[in-house]
Order: sequence, then structure tokens, then C-alpha cells
Amino acid sequence: MLHWTDSHCHLDAPEFDADRPDVVARARAAGVVRQLLPAIDLDSCRAIAELAAGDPSLLPAFGLHPMYLDRHDDAALASLAAWCRQHRPVAIGECGLDFFVDGLDADRQRVVFRAQVELAVELDLPLVLHARRAVDEVIATLRRYRPKGGVVHSFSGSEQQASQLHTLGFALGIGGPITYDRAQRLRRVVRNMPITQLLLETDAPDQPCACKRGQRHEPADLTAVVSVVTALREISAEVLSAETEANFDRIFPATH
Repeated sequence: MLHWTDSHCHLDAPEFDADRPDVVARARAAGVVRQLLPAIDLDSCRAIAELAAGDPSLLPAFGLHPMYLDRHDDAALASLAAWCRQHRPVAIGECGLDFFVDGLDADRQRVVFRAQVELAVELDLPLVLHARRAVDEVIATLRRYRPKGGVVHSFSGSEQQASQLHTLGFALGIGGPITYDRAQRLRRVVRNMPITQLLLETDAPDQPCACKRGQRHEPADLTAVVSVVTALREISAEVLSAETEANFDRIFPATH
């Protein structure tokens, strides 16, 4: 069986409370042998640490998500830094900027994001980034601070932005959106990007594949993403597995 890594999965989400062990078992049966679990707030950091402590194939990333800005005061930033120093994760995140959701204070987002980039630089850790309608500003921030790299999860930008991120050492996380026929720009990016920049993800329980529209997304559904990406790039699943697993190990060296 081929091996895959789900580079972005919110396994701690309440949608999985009723059957989390079964979800993990189905992922393993589908060949998804590892999952990177990014936190969204301090409670999520603690939940993910507990999950990862019981299963070495569940890989913790600790961070403060921009969509939950009301939870991220200065005390939360200080607590995150202390938590990461004590319980060293494989990455900092999910963090970033979201200029799509109405009502989020852009200036406060910048403060919270920059603090986490600085933490990643201090701890020499990669970043798991959220960038929605904010890719150019995220790129500018990365150029300023020069972290060691990471991944822009659920990338939805242009080929030019993808190229700039590649120069900065950032992979692109590709998941459920690629399975929709309307995602023509994203499909062009995936077809043409260097394969060394490619990571696969589900963002489960969110962003379901086209075949599970309106349903809960699971890490086992990564195989639907695989089918589309192999067709777009005209490569075998064996090649895609070898390349994306090597990419993940290179970008997140603490995982192996």
C-alpha cells in the first residue's frame, strides 16, 4: 500500500468526538499514515498535545488561527510562546491572515501573526499558514522575517504567488478544493508548480472533496485528492507518494 501524509487535519475538532479512533483507523486503512494537526487556539493546543502524546503518527502544530481573533489577547500570545517552548511542536500554526471574513480586525491580525512568525524564527520551526485574500501580505511578512519555511495550507493564489512562496521555502497544501471542476486556476497552479513544492491535505472536517459535498470530511478522503493531482500532473500514484512524502519530511524535519 502507498503511504500518504495529511499535512493539515483538525482531528481535535468536535465533529470527531463521537468516532475519532474510527476516523484514524479508516485513514490508516486508506494509506494515510500520518496527520499534521494544527491548533486554532490555546484549548486546541492542549487537545492536540494530548492526542499526539498517545499516537506518534499524529503530529502537533501549535498556533492561533486568525478567524478566532477574539480569543487571542496578549496573554494568549505569551501563553502560546511558553507552551511551545515547553512542548516543542513540529511547527507553529495554524496562523496567518484572513481578509475574507467580515469583522476581523486586520491590524490585530497582523500583530498576532507577526508574533507567531517571530516565535517560529526563535524556535527554528516551520510555519503552517492560513492566507485567504491575503497572500501578498503574507509573502511580504515572510520576506521581512525569513522563517525557515513551512506550508501555505489550502493555497488559492496565483502561479506568480506560488513561485514567490517557493523561493521563500514554502510548500503549498492542496486538498478538497482541487476536486471541483470549477477550480481551474488552482488546477493550473497544481499542474505547473514544482513537485518539490507540493503537499497534500484534507483540512478535515472542513473543505470536503466533490464526492462528499455537504458531508463531514475525513483524512481517509485524501485519496480523492490524490486521484485528481495524479491526473493533472500525468504521474503515477507511486511517484506522487514518493515525492510528497519526501517533501513533508524535508519541510517538517522534526517528524522523522
